[in-house]
Amino acid sequence: MTATATATAAGMVTATRSDPAHYTPERIPAEVLRHAGRPTALGVGRPGKIGLLELGFERVGGRTELVDHYQKSPLQIMRPLYFDPARPDLAVTFLMSTGGGIVQADRLRTDLRCGAGTAVHLTTQAATKIHRMDADYATQIVNLTAEEGSYVEYLPEPTIPHRDSRCYQRSVITVAPSATVLASETVLAGRLAHGERNAYQVFAADLEWRRPDGRLFAVDTVRLEPGGAGGVTGPAVLAGHDLLSTFYAVSPLAPATEIADALHDALDGSGLPFGVSVLPEDAGAWLRVLGDDPPAVAAAVRRAWDAVRRLLIGAPAPALRKS
Repeated sequence: MTATATATAAGMVTATRSDPAHYTPERIPAEVLRHAGRPTALGVGRPGKIGLLELGFERVGGRTELVDHYQKSPLQIMRPLYFDPARPDLAVTFLMSTGGGIVQADRLRTDLRCGAGTAVHLTTQAATKIHRMDADYATQIVNLTAEEGSYVEYLPEPTIPHRDSRCYQRSVITVAPSATVLASETVLAGRLAHGERNAYQVFAADLEWRRPDGRLFAVDTVRLEPGGAGGVTGPAVLAGHDLLSTFYAVSPLAPATEIADALHDALDGSGLPFGVSVLPEDAGAWLRVLGDDPPAVAAAVRRAWDAVRRLLIGAPAPALRKS
């Protein structure tokens, strides 16, 4: 890979990194696109507005090593850490931003490739804050590839859309049949400590699960538009709650029904409204939970992570200190 070109999961060289086609989603929901505009300062393409991060992991000797790394501010990482006592081969990597969050006209793209037999934990250092916007919107692309026999955890901190923000996130997770991926997403209704609830203009997200041949086997679509015709407080969206969290476990290491049972048992008695079901093609299972107290929801998702981890690899979830 050259300094100006990027590669797809299949290894095909596509657009150069500086090409807008590289960092712009192929399609943007109408709810977001209607806010397109030209900021008077720091518009799309200006310095600091195009954030790129590309990471490639391979198994080297007895542990996973970062072998490919490209970053363009505001996206960056520090070196991987190895502190999971149950899995000393696991490369724990914190995805970071040099800015204070996502602002209007930002176009961000992250490409994460986890090679055959690797063990990788990916998380963010802090919550992702989407700031107020008065012109245009922001987008974020995340492409995660888990190759044969890899074990990958992608568990970012929550996303917090601030008042008048507009953002679209497209995530594509490509999983080899023998690979395992645990992934989560959490969205807050706003800056709850400030009494701000559902004051953003639109938050839209698409999460696609694919096989290496490109075949789509699951998709999760979120459209939150408080000012829209349907609002966001009904039973099919937030149901009057302040947090929406989803946890996915795609793995061949245990039957899908056992993974679903582990997720259900982890949250049974939590007092939180939640649901668990098996993913298409018995690829795994997923959990969706609602709540009003961020620590309670975070604790519930951690219990789910810990339970699935114990089931699949016989190891508890490690403690992650981010402050």
